[in-house]
Amino acid sequence: MEMVVSAVAGDLINRLMSFLISKYKSEEQLEEKMKRLQDLLIRAHMIVEEAEVRYITNSKMLLQLKKLVEVMYQGYHVLDTIKYRTLCSSSADESEVSTSNINELSFTTCIEHLCTKNCTPNIHGLQITLDNLESTISNMKEFVLLLGGCERMFRRPYDSYVYIDNFMFGRHVEKQLVINILQQENIPPFAPAVLPIIGGSRVGKKTLVAHVCNNEKVRSKFSSILHVRGENIWRIAREVGPVRSLVMVEFTTDVDEEDWLKFYSSVKQMGRGSKIIIISRIAKLSRFGTVKPVRLDALSHEEYSYLFKVLAFGGTNPEEHPQLAVIAEDLAVALGGSLITANVCADMMRKNQNVHFWISLLKKYRNVVRKNFSLFGEHPKNLMDQDHPIDITRLASSSWSSPSSATLRLMPPHTEVNDSKTELPKVMFGDLITGSAILPREEFELIAWESRIPPYKRFVNFATYCDEEPTSQHHTTSAGKKRKLLDK
Repeated sequence: MEMVVSAVAGDLINRLMSFLISKYKSEEQLEEKMKRLQDLLIRAHMIVEEAEVRYITNSKMLLQLKKLVEVMYQGYHVLDTIKYRTLCSSSADESEVSTSNINELSFTTCIEHLCTKNCTPNIHGLQITLDNLESTISNMKEFVLLLGGCERMFRRPYDSYVYIDNFMFGRHVEKQLVINILQQENIPPFAPAVLPIIGGSRVGKKTLVAHVCNNEKVRSKFSSILHVRGENIWRIAREVGPVRSLVMVEFTTDVDEEDWLKFYSSVKQMGRGSKIIIISRIAKLSRFGTVKPVRLDALSHEEYSYLFKVLAFGGTNPEEHPQLAVIAEDLAVALGGSLITANVCADMMRKNQNVHFWISLLKKYRNVVRKNFSLFGEHPKNLMDQDHPIDITRLASSSWSSPSSATLRLMPPHTEVNDSKTELPKVMFGDLITGSAILPREEFELIAWESRIPPYKRFVNFATYCDEEPTSQHHTTSAGKKRKLLDK
């Protein structure tokens, strides 16, 4: 009997030792891979930063740069997810042991849930990301060699700051493509070249064009730079002369072929080398282009998450606040890629870097997303992109007192032309969310965001109260499916 007990005990000890050794080796390998990934990200970012201050005219180099940027932000996403969730989980365990207050315990449990969620899949993806980044960097030797021969561009001081929100994030490849086209001479018979810039709603089309027009090479090439809305294109013929001009036309609706030909004929009087830029979300308008259109896609989740954390933390080091970093990552998922909402939330978070405040903001916005999925079967960002009202009652719950049946709806944004014509009360979106504003009893203007970068656009919506909650026809089939995305 003693021999059996001894054999069983020996087997258990051997299994335990094997498990501990395996766990130690696994953790050691994970640390080595994360260190390797961090080193590769430094190399990748070094190349990207140098490329951003050079004029790159080679289209294939721009394609290679775009690929490097993509894998770089994927690398940052994987690295941050593993690093911050691991740090956060360990700190949450310590807090749970030390606290005896039931409210604090609930708060700690919430933090622990955020920290452990989605960590395992990213550990599995670490090796894939590492391989992609190593492969991409190893193929950049010719790129780096050719980059040294590219002309360096002038940069104003604000362009070099990373921790403030008055810079255009990324878009260097698209910006360089536009600059390259504007620098080219028109082909015979030397009629103005037409460049369509096509992209979704609020992805930064006008911001991109504004930064291009602010470039010293572009400013020196054109004697006149004009911006006009599509409904006013006929007045361009009276404003341009026989000088080299750059005309930007923003279309919100499609244009008839005959009307376009009349407009294009009227601007042929512009000086040789003149260009026309079409700015629109309507892909069909690219048919008027004489050069290949530049398409502006929404930021990938990895890029968006990186930008959101930069804006939210400001000059604070996220590694010193892993719990906040985890919350910011989850909020970036809930925001669904909206740049306006990202700026609004990040502005509040940067001013109040408190874990409880950040969690309350995350819970509020998740409730808004769930509510809109329930009512309309769509994410709030998608609804706004489709010029559809969204329900923001859960965001404003601490800012108003009204019957329980009343809901607050955010209507599609109106144009800046009408900004001066309305005398409705005005409320800042950030004040509505924090509860620091007393909301008017009737319809009011909600100022979502005032951009601090060119073209300094002001995003304004009407907010109105509704007694009934309309239900979309398709939300019953899609809402449940989409709601699951919030918990991933």
